[in-house]
Amino acid sequence: MFRLDIDEEITLIQIQESHAEELFRLTDKSRKELREWLPWVDGTKSKRDSLTFIRLTLNSYEAKKALNCGIFYRGKLCGMAGFNSIDWQNLNAQVGYWLATDFVGRGIMTRSVSGLIEYAFYELELNRIEIRAAVENSKSRAIPERLNFKHEGVVRQAEWLYDHFVDHAVYGLLRSEWR
Repeated sequence: MFRLDIDEEITLIQIQESHAEELFRLTDKSRKELREWLPWVDGTKSKRDSLTFIRLTLNSYEAKKALNCGIFYRGKLCGMAGFNSIDWQNLNAQVGYWLATDFVGRGIMTRSVSGLIEYAFYELELNRIEIRAAVENSKSRAIPERLNFKHEGVVRQAEWLYDHFVDHAVYGLLRSEWR
């Protein structure tokens, strides 16, 4: 099982089947805020749905295509972060993340994503990290901006979000640009 200690408060742990109940409760408690930007929220109606998601992520990890981690802040699950996809041929990965409402504003996500970047560049030896976020999602866009990603452009109507399309801001960071 993958584990990455970020600092004395934050640990990323590969999400496991045993986390399904806790993950569902966390999602359900922040449902309104998460739904604004994440298309999967309405489909997460029970612990079983969270368990299905976890099983899919474990299969993707086994296939070396992704790595999805729970963010544990002071030992408590507070969100998710990881590589939604890893392209080994081109040595790049796409980072995705979300944080429960009660944990916003503590620097948790910036520190978590920074740790993932370190791991990607120095352990996995990837060359490029990409983050995409809805153009109007200022909180999500603040993460790559804070970490000195380059804003590379906008993909128009990149994602169907319940009843409308949203444009995505695309951010990229190369290993040669990190730190």
